[in-house]
Amino acid sequence: MKDNINMNNKNNSLCPVILAGGGGTRLWPLSRGQYPKQFLAFDDELSLLQKTIMRMCEVSQEVEHNAPVLVCNNDHRFLVNDHAEQIVEELLEIILEPVGRNTAPALTVVALKYLDSDPVLLVAPADHLITDVAEFKNAVEIGMTQALQNKFVTFGICPSRPDTGYGYIEVPPNDDDILAPVVSFVEKPDEAKAINYINSGNYLWNSGIFMMKASKWLDAIKRYRPDIYTYCKEVTSKSKEIDGFFLLHSSFEDCPAESIDYAVMEKICHNTEDEELVVVKTNPGWTDLGSWEAIFDINSKDEYNNVIKGNVVCHETRNSVIQSHGRLVAAFHCDDILVVETSDAVLVGKRNSSQSVKHIVDKLIQLDKQEASLHQLVHRPWGSYETLELRDNYQVKRLIVKPGKKLSLQLHHKRAEHWVVVNGIATVTLGEREFDLGENESTYIPVGEKHRLENKHEMELEVIEVQSGSYLGEDDIVRFEDDFGRHTKS
Repeated sequence: MKDNINMNNKNNSLCPVILAGGGGTRLWPLSRGQYPKQFLAFDDELSLLQKTIMRMCEVSQEVEHNAPVLVCNNDHRFLVNDHAEQIVEELLEIILEPVGRNTAPALTVVALKYLDSDPVLLVAPADHLITDVAEFKNAVEIGMTQALQNKFVTFGICPSRPDTGYGYIEVPPNDDDILAPVVSFVEKPDEAKAINYINSGNYLWNSGIFMMKASKWLDAIKRYRPDIYTYCKEVTSKSKEIDGFFLLHSSFEDCPAESIDYAVMEKICHNTEDEELVVVKTNPGWTDLGSWEAIFDINSKDEYNNVIKGNVVCHETRNSVIQSHGRLVAAFHCDDILVVETSDAVLVGKRNSSQSVKHIVDKLIQLDKQEASLHQLVHRPWGSYETLELRDNYQVKRLIVKPGKKLSLQLHHKRAEHWVVVNGIATVTLGEREFDLGENESTYIPVGEKHRLENKHEMELEVIEVQSGSYLGEDDIVRFEDDFGRHTKS
């Protein structure tokens, strides 16, 4: 990796970078640690991540355009890959973080990896919604002309209301041009400040989307946060390709966590003699979907101004968000409420105070509640499992194994299992034996016995698994062979 950064490279290629490491806790209980909001679909069948990938693939026809690079948590690698494979033939790369360290280290790793070709990096979160893709593409093309002149570019959203859930970008007074210099970045304001910002006309919503050449970013991060640059350079040199992913070295955990805004952009605002930071003013129907209030805003309403989804019955209820994902939810004589029902949790609160959901998630984490991070339906690289019943000494799950996939060869020290095939044909490894089970057939796996479940056929395999024993935790697994590189025992 070159340490001497060349600013004279004339390459004008564009490399979209999608940062898919967000947790999305403010949309709990739908969004959770192991299944954050970028994997959810809010208005059609495509997830936010899939929409972002498609949008970033379309952004510009004027320059050489690379496939997107995705940066995500190692825990989400197969989810990211599955969502991507459904809509595009290939990605340029998926970079895996062993632990999240915010956006500045993630961008630094990407810039280091692609410094030799020195593309313009278009950096965007995976979990935002943009409804006017044509307007976004136009803004990106304007930004590209600036980035090729070695400027830093950000995108400011023309605000429609005084929102306290967004950060703001300050621009010079009475600047009506589509491009403007950035005066400052402003934290999420209280209501009074937000009203003043909107009334002044000098503030835009901060979209969190940036453009700059890779070399330009590296020069800046080395200048303003040399510690992050040094950590990332060392981590990148130690990292390696594993099963088609680029897995960052575990020492990435020691890198300081910092956002792009804090690490570089805010500092550039105070050093305009040396660097130039411009904002493209745009209105592409953007929202970061950072709260249930945002979900209320983007959805169609009934005659009483409610956003209703699922098995819901209301009487004299107005201005509310009520979602059922299973059981019947009934509400009467309510106003401005939020109710979200899932199979294992129900959230109730005031709709216009939905930013407080994060405090609930913090308490769940403090109480070590698995509902903070896991749904009852848990996605795995081989398929999924859903917990149907959980008691102190037994658990019932439904396993779905995708065609051609298999679980790891494993054993458990503290639990036995019974498998009943309800759909498909299971190939079972049990000790030294291998045999098939058809529908309505079953087998028993004793404690300590090596076993594996495999689907060799073209239809999904569905199995009911009954676990029994003194301990039923997911960490009671010893893996001997695994197709997905998960802690295989040597």
